[in-house]
Amino acid sequence: MDNRAIGVFDSGLGGLTAVRRLHEIMPRENIIYFGDTGRVPYGTRGRDTIIKYTRQDIRFLLQFDPKAIVVACNTASAAALETVQGEFGLPVFGTVAPSCEKARQVTRSGRIGVIGTAATVRSGVFERLLHRADPSLDVRAAACPLFVSLVENGRVHRGDIVIETVVREYLQPLRDAGVDTLILGCTHYPLLQDVISDFMGGGVTLVDSGAEAADAVRRAVDPAADGTGGTRYFVSDDPRSFDALASLFLSHEPAGPAELVEITDY
Repeated sequence: MDNRAIGVFDSGLGGLTAVRRLHEIMPRENIIYFGDTGRVPYGTRGRDTIIKYTRQDIRFLLQFDPKAIVVACNTASAAALETVQGEFGLPVFGTVAPSCEKARQVTRSGRIGVIGTAATVRSGVFERLLHRADPSLDVRAAACPLFVSLVENGRVHRGDIVIETVVREYLQPLRDAGVDTLILGCTHYPLLQDVISDFMGGGVTLVDSGAEAADAVRRAVDPAADGTGGTRYFVSDDPRSFDALASLFLSHEPAGPAELVEITDY
């Protein structure tokens, strides 16, 4: 048994959907969460910048002596994970590989869609991993750059004409292509699950990349024997805004306020 914490980071709030899943499946685990809210979004940054930010985020979490780190940001997982994964001497989990494996398991037709930020889609990492496992898969990817800002402004509900219009605009080509599985390649996107599912239809299985990363952690790490199940939250800018929005992602109020970090010191 290993009572050390699990570190989780994202460019902002989306990684809290992975924290929510960790709370559900590993309730005794202590978690340290860092949201890089001062530099969000990562999805518009170049690869070298994303790698730099990822290293800083991990170095911050290392001061808590975690037993594992979850890169709960698909952009960082896509652009930086392969570069940094062996640099820190502990398991570092991303969101891409677990969600690709889940999509392969559940697809019936072999037609898989992927949605994410511009940087995630530009990286082509989902297509590479899926085709490496099965070259016959038909993989279609679409960038959805407005989704993150709409989610963080609470535009996530059925009947909201703004989000429904944007979903239709972005996802129509994937629906026309007949995908039967859709990877939500950004940890913000599970908050849009109802609207996306309504548009794509009940026959399309949605794969939550943050939840799949959390499940991968559960399978790989030694569980805590007597952890308190507590979570500490840190951000690089505007803790009050983080505190106001965190419950939207966690489905409950955070246990305490977020603490401010100068991430460029790491």
